[in-house]
Amino acid sequence: MKRREQRECIFQLLFRVEFNRQEEMPEQTDMYMEGIKEEQVVQEKDEAYILEKYGRIVEELPQIDAMLKEASKGWKISRMGKVELTVLRLAVYEMKFDEDIPEKVAINEAVELARKFGGDDAPAFINGVLAKLAEKK
Repeated sequence: MKRREQRECIFQLLFRVEFNRQEEMPEQTDMYMEGIKEEQVVQEKDEAYILEKYGRIVEELPQIDAMLKEASKGWKISRMGKVELTVLRLAVYEMKFDEDIPEKVAINEAVELARKFGGDDAPAFINGVLAKLAEKK
C-alpha cells in the first residue's frame, strides 16, 4: 500500500470521529479495516501504520484544534465542513507532530485529499489555512 493510500485510510477513519462517540470508535475502526480488507490486500505493516497514526492523531486533537482555531481567523471549527476539518487535522498532525513527513508534502497531500473528497472551494481553503500554519514556525 502506498503512503497516499494509507493517508486516505487514516483520513476516512478520522472522518468517522465526527459522527461517532469516542466509545464507539474501536468498533468503527474494526469495521472500517474489515471493509478495506474485503476490497484489497492489506499487509499487516500497513494496517499497523494506519491504526497507529490514527491513534496518535486522535490523542493530539485538542492541540491540533487549538492550532486550527488560531490559523483560521473568522472560521469556527464547528462551522467548517467535516471533510475540510478532517483534512486539516490530518495535515496539521503531519506538519507539526510527524517528523517523517516534510511540511510541503503534508500540505500538498492535504490539498489532494480536499480535491478528492471536498467541495470546489476546499482545496483553496485547505491551502490557505495550512499556509498560515506553515508561516508560524
